[in-house]
Amino acid sequence: MAELILSDLRKTFGGGRAAVDGVSLTLRPGGFLALLGPSGCGKTTVLRMVAGFETPDEGAIRLGDRLLSSANAVVPPESRNMAMVFQSYALWPHMTVAGNVGYPLKVRGLSAGVVADKVGKALAAVHLEAFADRRPADLSGGQRQRVALARCLVTEPDVVLLDEPLANLDRHLRQEMEEAFRDFHARSGATMIYVTHDQAEAMALATDVAVMSEGRVLQMAPPAELYARPQGRLVGSLIGQGAILQVRDDGTSERGYDWPRLRACLGTAAGMPTVDVLVRPQDVEIGGDGLTATVESATFEGERHALRLILGDGQRLRAYSRLLAAAGDVLRVTIRSGWRL
Repeated sequence: MAELILSDLRKTFGGGRAAVDGVSLTLRPGGFLALLGPSGCGKTTVLRMVAGFETPDEGAIRLGDRLLSSANAVVPPESRNMAMVFQSYALWPHMTVAGNVGYPLKVRGLSAGVVADKVGKALAAVHLEAFADRRPADLSGGQRQRVALARCLVTEPDVVLLDEPLANLDRHLRQEMEEAFRDFHARSGATMIYVTHDQAEAMALATDVAVMSEGRVLQMAPPAELYARPQGRLVGSLIGQGAILQVRDDGTSERGYDWPRLRACLGTAAGMPTVDVLVRPQDVEIGGDGLTATVESATFEGERHALRLILGDGQRLRAYSRLLAAAGDVLRVTIRSGWRL
């Protein structure tokens, strides 16, 4: 196993704006990286360059000491020992589950006995031993996705690439497949890159998350660090359910804000510089001697109500409450802490 290193990758299609613009990432052996961002941010193009389906205009991709891609030299996809799981599963409809899983091994010319043994182990790893003789049309969406995972596992790849693999599944199956991906990662030990626009998926699955926008990586960090210390307004707005407040710049270099300091800085004054402060719903306390806020909307989420609030200066805030609230109610809120972006 070796590090996967992406160095200053650039890719432009049709002479327009760069789809990927200077992306550099290093993924440790056995790591699980999620590329997170909105549609059109370049994450799938990065994945396709790693797979060998696209050639970078500039930059390089290396797996350890081995050069996989540059503007002048490209190792073909079939020679990279990588496996890819597509959103559409890409299963052969006329083959059985066992036939689909074993196909890459047959292409490599392995004997029938070796293929059968490896296929059996791969299907057992995704809990589909009993479905070996069925065809894809007889399976649920989650089961088809497990077949695609087993097909990856059977080839023992160095890197597994996943292109929004849960996009076609309902919420229940997504949760089930998240467990399958975690188990697959633990069993295979492979380095994994997972493309998604769903931040909940990225945070739940990955050991590291790279947030992308307009072809660039804005921040790469473990999920807990990304959540607690986002860098910049866009990362803060993409991660979690927080609200971004504009407050007066008090001239300090500290990134965190406690309640007394934040309260003193809230409310902008003409001509004064401002900074963006991210406030999470769980850091907003209803009641006390806090600020006056009007409930804009309230959504019941079972164990709590998710509130959208409007402060006196017109800025919006999110909060959680166990007590029933309705649009138009006037509350007091205390902001325990915030993070300067």
